[in-house]
Amino acid sequence: MDTAYIAILSLVFLFLLHFLVGHVGNGEDKSAQTLPPSPPSVPFLGHLHLVKAPFHHALIRLAARHGPVFSLRMGSRPAVVVSSPELARECFTEHDVTFANRPRFPSLRLIAYDGAMLSTSSYGPYWRNLRRVAALQLLSAHRVACMSGAIAAEVRAMARRMSHAAAASPGGAARVELKRRLFEVSLSVLMETIARTKTSRTEADDDTDMSPEANEFKQIVDALVPNLSAANMWDYLPVLRWFDVFGARDKLKDAISKRHEFLGRLIDAERRRLDDGTDGEKKSMIAVLLDLQKTEPEVYTDTVITALCAMISYHDKLCYYIISCSVQLTLTASLILLFVMKNLFGAGTETTSTTTEWAMSLLLNHPEALRKAQAEIDAVVGTSRLLTVDDVPRLSYLHCVITETLRLYPGAPLLLPHESATDCKVGGYDVPAGTMLLVNVYAIHRDPAVWEEPLEFRPERFEDGKAEGKLMMPFGMGRRKCPGETLALRTVGLVLGTLIQCFDWNTVDGGEVDMSESGGLTIPRAVPLEAMCKPRPAMRDVLQQL
Repeated sequence: MDTAYIAILSLVFLFLLHFLVGHVGNGEDKSAQTLPPSPPSVPFLGHLHLVKAPFHHALIRLAARHGPVFSLRMGSRPAVVVSSPELARECFTEHDVTFANRPRFPSLRLIAYDGAMLSTSSYGPYWRNLRRVAALQLLSAHRVACMSGAIAAEVRAMARRMSHAAAASPGGAARVELKRRLFEVSLSVLMETIARTKTSRTEADDDTDMSPEANEFKQIVDALVPNLSAANMWDYLPVLRWFDVFGARDKLKDAISKRHEFLGRLIDAERRRLDDGTDGEKKSMIAVLLDLQKTEPEVYTDTVITALCAMISYHDKLCYYIISCSVQLTLTASLILLFVMKNLFGAGTETTSTTTEWAMSLLLNHPEALRKAQAEIDAVVGTSRLLTVDDVPRLSYLHCVITETLRLYPGAPLLLPHESATDCKVGGYDVPAGTMLLVNVYAIHRDPAVWEEPLEFRPERFEDGKAEGKLMMPFGMGRRKCPGETLALRTVGLVLGTLIQCFDWNTVDGGEVDMSESGGLTIPRAVPLEAMCKPRPAMRDVLQQL
């Protein structure tokens, strides 16, 4: 009898919580609103029981039943999901200012310096100032041009190391895990650009796939990334934070502490260099920010500088987050906060390496496209030198390969979440203020009503402007679009083009590459890509001179 009584009280308690979550603090009469359709919910959890990994696939299944706009309740947080090009345009044009805010998740306080990062800060004067600094100081045309030399040098070093590894392997072909190689390239470029320092790899380390610094930072990123996605229940259910039965808070704090130490070393070294008067004309990003700190110390605090560096570095986890997105936050922003960590130092490295890894996976499964890209490079660049950043704009088919890769595997399949600042209407439905907006870019890019054979890898669909007018938004849209798009595309083009120009590629076992996806804010491969690379005979002399 006592057991039955306790069970009844527990059910009553859960339904009371359900009522309070949905009604407390909201004085509006919801019966007068026309809210987007919604699947059945359960007390307390709302729709969290429907959250499956990868989350963007779960949302596609829900959209098939409830339409291109539907609502969810993620624990105590209301959300609306948009899955069509028309509705995405509506959100980021007609309602761009309304959805310019970011949700304030508890994990954000830990990862994004309490919202100090560009990609996670609320829309307003502070965000506008950071955006101005990013556009004028960190990602200006001059700054991007200064980055080109560092990018090219690291790409050449990667090609040299892979060539040496192949020469020392049976049959002259090396088995390489591309993600680790690509991650180090991204991180090395970021360290050179942000702090004018390099990883400590020496020529004796050419047989290893990562430097000590790259390995250290990759461990930090790997610890943060699993916690960064819209499906992170830790941010929706306070009870999980209160009890923290799995030790998530301690693991997160440990990874954030290591990240802070890593970036702190770079900032301290650059400050000493400035104090000694040895910085020179070519200033690093940190040097630029430290100069701004001297004139506006109350604005450019050490926390803001560290947050900007973290944002830049995280963006690449588009992987391990694309260098261009780095400034927006992305990679790291995506990592732990459910969407926030991707902006950090890890984000930049994640995006570039992940996009390039997906592109190589697709090319290995479509060797005719690989041969076509290789032939274009031979015709435009030749085989007597490595391609350069200046060559990339002239490689139209390579650009089509990258664009098609971003269509099929956008770095952030749900973008970073937005939040409505005021009431508005989307698709004819009412969306109350404080509602989280999730835009399923993955679904929009694969919409069969827009794209012919949307699941097929067909770079040719972008040739000669044939896809003009079709919505592509791998870097977002509207005023919170990633400001590093140009740099990201340039970097991916140089890295991918060099891999294609210098080596012949095959799968490890001769079969097709498994294209299974993993979950998170970004869209990493479920299994890191391993492939066999062999220096092309036509490029052997060039590689030997590196």
